[in-house]
Amino acid sequence: MTTITVLLAALAALGVAFTIAFLRTAIRRGELRTDLESIGLGFVTNFFDTLGIGSFAPTTAWIKFRRLVPDSFIPATLNVGHALPTVVQASIFLVILGVHVDPTLLASCIGAAVLGSLFGAPLVVRAPVRVVQGFVGCALLISATLYAMRNLELMPHGGMATALPSPEMFIAIGAHFVLGALMAFGIGLYAPSLILLSLFGLDPRLAFPIMMSACAFLMPTTGFSFMKTDRISMKICIGMTIGGIPAVLVAALIVKEMPMVWLRWGVVVVVLYASTLLLRSAFKGNQVAVGESA
Repeated sequence: MTTITVLLAALAALGVAFTIAFLRTAIRRGELRTDLESIGLGFVTNFFDTLGIGSFAPTTAWIKFRRLVPDSFIPATLNVGHALPTVVQASIFLVILGVHVDPTLLASCIGAAVLGSLFGAPLVVRAPVRVVQGFVGCALLISATLYAMRNLELMPHGGMATALPSPEMFIAIGAHFVLGALMAFGIGLYAPSLILLSLFGLDPRLAFPIMMSACAFLMPTTGFSFMKTDRISMKICIGMTIGGIPAVLVAALIVKEMPMVWLRWGVVVVVLYASTLLLRSAFKGNQVAVGESA
């Protein structure tokens, strides 16, 4: 079997298992119904994620502005709500772009990211609210910096390599373990992974299967843990999933490309403001609940 066939089959099996657990959890919690705001949030964020903006930071900013859930709910809601749209997105791009990167590097980075997320998810669930607020606030600062770097063309251009020598490969694997753990806290993996692999000389186009597959595997995997906790809004997750999957299909198969520079600058401003609110809450020790002011 080819690498792409194995990946697609594994993603399909994981997606089916996650969907069953997802629906069962929503039914058990009495949160099977959603609302138009959550559906719209899922559509917009996943549409632009497919076109290269990213979904975690804009979703976090909107949830914070609207006070849709307590701050400690944000990481679980992000990972579970965006899980199935990300699986669909990764599957589409794997088919369109193919897999031309070293299979050992690909499998190792995916496995490391998944293991890292399994390590990180329990920490998120047990962490004090102030810690979660601090991590998510820092995640938004990192996202804003990366958006600005991309607009200013400061991102590394990479090389032409399809594989990495042993020292760099081991560093990349270890880094993806850390990135997987951080993603459980709401820190997106795409940009840091792309930067690291490009700095090591990998062709940036070949980094996409690694980034997308790592997220597509780790988000449902951690989702199983997050759905067992009370720190999640299944109502919002249902809406994000309903809106997110068709958005991915529209963006990937119909729109395909849009000018994003000014949109990214807008996201930088919004994300920086949301980060300020979260970090202020973390330093003050405020456990912001739904409907409370930050």
